[in-house]
Amino acid sequence: MHEWILEWMQWVTDWGYWGVIALMAMESSIIPVPSEIVVPPAAILATLPDAQMSFWGVVLAGTVGSYIGSVVMYYCALWAGRPFVYRFGKYLFMPRHKVEKAEDFMRRYAASGIFFARFLPVIRHLISIPAGMAKVNFLHFSIATTVGSALWCMVLAWFGYKVGRDNPNILNSPEELIAAIKAESHLIVLGIVLLAVLYATMKYMTREKKTAPSGEEKEAE
Repeated sequence: MHEWILEWMQWVTDWGYWGVIALMAMESSIIPVPSEIVVPPAAILATLPDAQMSFWGVVLAGTVGSYIGSVVMYYCALWAGRPFVYRFGKYLFMPRHKVEKAEDFMRRYAASGIFFARFLPVIRHLISIPAGMAKVNFLHFSIATTVGSALWCMVLAWFGYKVGRDNPNILNSPEELIAAIKAESHLIVLGIVLLAVLYATMKYMTREKKTAPSGEEKEAE
């Protein structure tokens, strides 16, 4: 992946905002582009004296790219349907049993599940597929995706700025940059996982319970 990472980072350097949008659209699809090598380098470049980008511009470009990629995957799954995904999903790291579990998750948690998924490694790349298959309300999908993506891009941009300030030459080593960003962002990811667990627990505890019919109801029947 070293050559690909260097190439993708060069997109950010050469294309600016358009490079960020294109790469984050790929990141929100099945193409394995790590967001850690897109937003943080752009944020580092935005701090340079002759920068052509700004911090908030990077966040906006990352959010737009994430939304575009997510919408494409959502509609692909919506139009292709279960038969296609069940047949070819195994080639996209989504075997049938995982797809079925993801669909069930989407039906139960819908927009909130999409929101939390935007912060989790690997899951955020594929969450749009079960969302499309489960026919999640598109407006709810859009809001959850946009808000979640914006917050994630802000986190990455902030860490990029912090890491770049401490080590100005880190852009010359993609692997070191990714390792530094992941090390810095572990607490954020753990916090999101904790919130997701608490939310799921709350949903479970407040679910509607089916009560068995009483003796009088049985006699009336």
